[in-house]
Amino acid sequence: MNVLITGASRGIGAAIARALAAPGRRIVVNYMQNEAAARAVAADVQARGAEAVIVQGDVRSEPALAQMAAVAGPLDALIHNAAIGVMKPFDKIRTAQWDLTLESSLRPFWLLTRLATLNEGASVIGISSLGSRQYTPGYAAIGASKAGMEALTRQLAVELAPRVRVNTVCGGLVRTDALRYLPDGEKMVAAAEKLTPMKRVGTPEDIADVVALLLDPRAAWITGQVIVADGGLSLM
Repeated sequence: MNVLITGASRGIGAAIARALAAPGRRIVVNYMQNEAAARAVAADVQARGAEAVIVQGDVRSEPALAQMAAVAGPLDALIHNAAIGVMKPFDKIRTAQWDLTLESSLRPFWLLTRLATLNEGASVIGISSLGSRQYTPGYAAIGASKAGMEALTRQLAVELAPRVRVNTVCGGLVRTDALRYLPDGEKMVAAAEKLTPMKRVGTPEDIADVVALLLDPRAAWITGQVIVADGGLSLM
């Protein structure tokens, strides 16, 4: 299995790289700035018996996406994880910040999927969040971007069928470095822990495990779906 994961040097992307690493697999670790972190993830991938390839590139750049696609080669799995976004009320967002947010998440979901060579039976998987479908403070731009990814999941699933499956994992509140940028992030964690039926927030590994499930051959009949993994938070 040949896998490309964008934004794989930390957080959820790094957890996905580790979860998918196994003998006989090739994991392409994309990063934008932190080469040391990417090399650490690659070392973990190799320790699990997989081949690791590191490719630097900003997912907002079409030439960088083309280079990623060329380095990765024919893919069995393309994981769209990279995202940069502004956390502000809608009336405080500058146009450049809005564009930055959509260009780092929504546009690559379309463009890299188009540029990549996808093998017969390949999977394309996006990473979304509950802010795509419910109010989260300061999440106007990111929420719009993630909602677009979920809509595009359905479109691409039909257009790429039957050769390629397309799904997205929509995560609840996950404890990553991004929490530092959320207004009252720790208060949100405490509230989520109280409200979530499973009584905890998510980990990057929780999301990575769902990605692994979608890549299992037994998931071959699942396409065009947004799988919510949130410990039941969205039910409350």
